[in-house]
Amino acid sequence: MASSSSSSLRIWRYRVFTSFHGPDVRKTFLSHLRKQFGCNGISMFDDQEIERSHTIAPALRQAIRESRISIVVLTKNYVSSSWCLDELLEILKCKEEIGQIVMAIFYGIDPSHVRKQTGDFGKVFKETCRGKTEEEKQRWSQALTDVGNIAGEHFLNWVNESEMIEKIARDVSNKLNITISRDFEGMVGIEKHLDKMQSLLHSDEDGAMIVGICGPAGIGKTTIARALHSRLSSTFQLTCFLENIRGSCNSGLDEYGLKLRLQELLLSKIFNQNGMRIYHLGAIPERLCDQKVLIILDDVDDLQQLEALADETNWFGDGSRIIVTTEDQELLELHGISNIYHVDLPTEKEARKIFCRYAFRQSLPPYGYENLAERATELCGNLPFGLRVMGSMLRGKKEDDWESILCRLENSNIPKIDAVLRVGYDNIHERDQILFHLIAVFFNYENDGHVKTMLADSGLDVRLGLKTLAYKSLIKISTEGEIVMHKLLQQVGRQAIQRQEPWKRQILIDTDDIRDVLENDSGSRSLMGISLDISTIKDDMDISARVFKSMRTLRFLRVYNTRSDTNVRVHLPEDMEFPPRLKLLHWEVYPRKFLPRTFCPEHLVELHLTDTQLEKLWEGTQPLTSLKKMVLVSCLCLKELPDLANATNLEILDVSGCQSLVEIHSSVGNLHRLQSLDMIFCKKLQVVPTLFNLTSLESLVIMGSYQMRELPDISTTIRELSIPETMLEEFLESTRLWSHLQCLEIFGCAITDQFMAHPSQRNLMLVRSVTGIERIPACIKSLHGLKELSIYGCPKLASLPEIPRSLTTLTVYKCPSLETLEPFPFGSRIEDLFFLDCFRLGRKARRLITQQSSRVCLPGRNVPAEFHHRAIGNFLAICSNAYRFKICAVISPKQVMVEDQVIELLCHILINGCPMKIPLKNIFDLEITIQLEHLIIFPSTLLTVDRRPEQYSEILFEFSTTSQDIEVIECGVQILRDKTDIRSSYGSCESNSEQLLELEDDLDYDAPRVDTIKDFAKFLSSLLIFLLSLIPSVLFYSLLKQRKDFIRDYFTSFFSF
Repeated sequence: MASSSSSSLRIWRYRVFTSFHGPDVRKTFLSHLRKQFGCNGISMFDDQEIERSHTIAPALRQAIRESRISIVVLTKNYVSSSWCLDELLEILKCKEEIGQIVMAIFYGIDPSHVRKQTGDFGKVFKETCRGKTEEEKQRWSQALTDVGNIAGEHFLNWVNESEMIEKIARDVSNKLNITISRDFEGMVGIEKHLDKMQSLLHSDEDGAMIVGICGPAGIGKTTIARALHSRLSSTFQLTCFLENIRGSCNSGLDEYGLKLRLQELLLSKIFNQNGMRIYHLGAIPERLCDQKVLIILDDVDDLQQLEALADETNWFGDGSRIIVTTEDQELLELHGISNIYHVDLPTEKEARKIFCRYAFRQSLPPYGYENLAERATELCGNLPFGLRVMGSMLRGKKEDDWESILCRLENSNIPKIDAVLRVGYDNIHERDQILFHLIAVFFNYENDGHVKTMLADSGLDVRLGLKTLAYKSLIKISTEGEIVMHKLLQQVGRQAIQRQEPWKRQILIDTDDIRDVLENDSGSRSLMGISLDISTIKDDMDISARVFKSMRTLRFLRVYNTRSDTNVRVHLPEDMEFPPRLKLLHWEVYPRKFLPRTFCPEHLVELHLTDTQLEKLWEGTQPLTSLKKMVLVSCLCLKELPDLANATNLEILDVSGCQSLVEIHSSVGNLHRLQSLDMIFCKKLQVVPTLFNLTSLESLVIMGSYQMRELPDISTTIRELSIPETMLEEFLESTRLWSHLQCLEIFGCAITDQFMAHPSQRNLMLVRSVTGIERIPACIKSLHGLKELSIYGCPKLASLPEIPRSLTTLTVYKCPSLETLEPFPFGSRIEDLFFLDCFRLGRKARRLITQQSSRVCLPGRNVPAEFHHRAIGNFLAICSNAYRFKICAVISPKQVMVEDQVIELLCHILINGCPMKIPLKNIFDLEITIQLEHLIIFPSTLLTVDRRPEQYSEILFEFSTTSQDIEVIECGVQILRDKTDIRSSYGSCESNSEQLLELEDDLDYDAPRVDTIKDFAKFLSSLLIFLLSLIPSVLFYSLLKQRKDFIRDYFTSFFSF
């Protein structure tokens, strides 16, 4: 059979060809069907001008081959015409050779009579076959059998013929819509967007509907809308793509005149009549209320535009769809549009492919350009428009040119990109633009509550401003409150700052400008923030002692180092004074050993000092009530923390990498709002105060602090804890009240029975154990709250005990000695079983793993034998109308993997040559490194909205991975007939499992599918015994329907036997 891809590349002259017996249906059923097709915009080949004869005309043969769909209308007298039978032969030939879609309609005839040529239909067929050759009769008979097996519409199943005709027209439309126009062929990710939009459009519902497409500039809203228009146009009576509506409200017309002009524009385009004039605002509902229309309103930026063009859904006929693209979500909500598709950025893999298509005219970068392509993609932040522009600009250039261009673009956008992205920025209020600048420079990826605190006295309405920026798609705010601004929009903000007059700037980001201000004390008195990248400083910078004292409005000072340059080029005078109302002090590679004596952190919210030469921060106590975040990472010379008694609002304290730090100040034990305390690789740290009173503390990390032998008392509210092996005993004695602990990381520990049996561990939701574990106690099954267990790099771990019933995810990684595991408990909730690089797993352990109805990954080179449909490579086709499967794919690394990466298995499915509209569930993804082949197994269903399982005939599976280092080398599918098959397909009976166990060596690395002749003979012997045991039951069942004396005789003979 021809592939769907090859058929989609053909140019079809006709949409539909119908094969029918004229006297039966031409003036009745077929005329109604033709009219319905016309209403749906579907053209049908008309054969009335072709003279009929005993042989099929060449023109008709050509018409069949040039039609996308052939519909065979089977009636009682269809087979009375050898012409019709020859048409059918040609149609089925096109189905086989060029992938033509064939539909069958059984009009007043039973499908079984068609398949078997029986009944009145069969009598007519026999009459037609008189005088024909045996070969001709055989070909016709086989063609009728084949068409009778096609799932089609049966007239007798419908009470109302008109409803059946509407259903047929709808099905034809759906099949025609499967392939979009050639304009969008090969466009990366377009199908994913269209599938999501189709679900929002509810094409099967009759009422008119307005749907929004929302997202930032350059993300592909217009492209998605154009592809939808191309795909759906044939199913509507009238269509219109009204583009670039933005800015129409600035035409100088009053509101009434503006709406008249927009309505004239829409009606002129939809009726293809240039210069159409209207004189009242009721023209659209008058002309379109009884028409099924598809209208795309592209780049709407004002509510008046929607009010003029689509104020009410009742302006349009049943089944109409109006699609609105905009950057402004608030506009859609104000118009009452609730069905909104928020366009997401492409994945990293998709972004690379988009870029490479434009830069190299292929999907992957050529040798030597891999890192450059990755840098370019990262600079674009995966934004499709940016990827296209940058790819086109770099096409054909040499590596040296790439390097210089990319370096230049690290600090500025390409003008073409900037012009597109600036439109949204230019249309917001000046105060919102200031907030946009601040986020672009200081607060990207920060929490919205943190930003509100930082800007509390700025004079800005931060809450409303954030909401406005989010509605305009200039930022995104996650459900956790994280503010995210796209990289290219950040550049828009930075470049907007640079375009301001120097005396107007409230934020300084240019190195030369900052040098002038800090060395010559020439800063503006309205300055809010300074952001300096010290890696861009060419010559030493000597900061004036009094420069900050005059900057009374300065709130944010950020000195950072993008290139890890350890050379100190910024020199501070000993008596320098920081700004009095500073809220953010972020200084990497701070050049002095102490902060200034006059330093006053009264208004400081965040202190971030990393990679510094600091030995001490300050003497005595300081007013720190505003301080919420204190990060002192990798301050190698820092010997002590200051008194933090006044830091009553401190939430985060991180002293990781402070290798000279000996003691955590006792005042930390009274910071009642502290939520997170990190002390990683503080090699000399010996003393930590009691943390028992810290009722807000949720996360504590103590790793690599080798001189700490005692675990401090910890609050009962602790949720996440990471400790080294040296503290395990102390840990056990201190956990009696830790009822909230959910995540525990243990490095280098032996997990003991005492630990697992402790009552405090029963609410653990996540346990991660890294290295050194030799045994996991059996009492782990008593942890009834445990949901996730991860075990990494334990070379001596040989077995796993029974896991808790509550466990949903079990990950065992790089445990080369692991051989056995206990059966899973009855009612187990396990969903994910990942055994990675565990090459010594025994056959029984493999069986326990693979028989679970969950996602599974374990070492293996071959698809197991119970997957009856198997294929080498990544492509598999089966003939089945089943809809529930268990799927297996063998993945293999192409080369040695040196670092973890996300391995995502994708499965593309075609049903009867048509892509699934709803993607598979349970697609596998995990961030790992694998060294050899692994099996991935997962269950799935193929139930779709528009197709019933009994309509399936052929299902194609195609597997791929998102990793360039991983390939699919083998795949398999097991058909599941009912819910019990997921487990019973592997055998639930212990005796059967023992019998079949010998056939599972294909899971092992060094074993063939059947080990030896002896094993195979054992299997045959078991099978024979099983079949013989069924004979009495079969005989008994067959005789139940006979007379009682036969039953008596049967029992007599059976027992005597």
